[in-house]
Amino acid sequence: MITIREAIAVNPLIAILRGLEPSKALPTAKVLFDAGFRIIEVPLNSPQPLESIARIAERYGGHSIVGAGTVLTAEDVHAVADAGGHIIVAPNMNPDVGRAALERQLAWCPGVLTPSEAFAALDVEAAILKIFPAEMVPPPAIAAMRAVLPKDAIMAAVGGITPGTMAPYRAAGTHAFGLGSALFKPEYTVEDVRQRAHRFVEALERLEEKA
Repeated sequence: MITIREAIAVNPLIAILRGLEPSKALPTAKVLFDAGFRIIEVPLNSPQPLESIARIAERYGGHSIVGAGTVLTAEDVHAVADAGGHIIVAPNMNPDVGRAALERQLAWCPGVLTPSEAFAALDVEAAILKIFPAEMVPPPAIAAMRAVLPKDAIMAAVGGITPGTMAPYRAAGTHAFGLGSALFKPEYTVEDVRQRAHRFVEALERLEEKA
């Protein structure tokens, strides 16, 4: 089983598949996996999200991290774990959700906006600090937070990220990026997702070449 740090080392792009239907789960996951993605999140406000998570985790769970987003309660955490998920992503910082994730040995990725929230999340062993919504936290603010957080804390910018907006966040100290509607919408075809995934990967490669 790949770990969060190993997955981010391979590819720091996190696919957020809000609105994914189970019938499209495996075809969508395949094009993402083939493009190099190793973290896939199905938000719980999608149609039958646990079914999609179960299908993707069964096929790709050994070589990627599959789980749920918009996880708001401890009960949701247990449901995701029972479906085979390995990551719990939330828009907020709820310690009860974090403790439930740890109980089920899942990676917890809470949404944070401030240093206080970030340190509180790390106290509950957050695997990734999800800077959300990133539109409210410009790169200079990310850099300021990065300066005071533990050096091994992983930060992911989520919200409004496009191939053209990753560079300043990476320069500010962000390790990963959560990709929403710029990568996936329910109305996109699998081919649309494939093309969008490759544009993100190509943009990431250009960033790494400059580093």
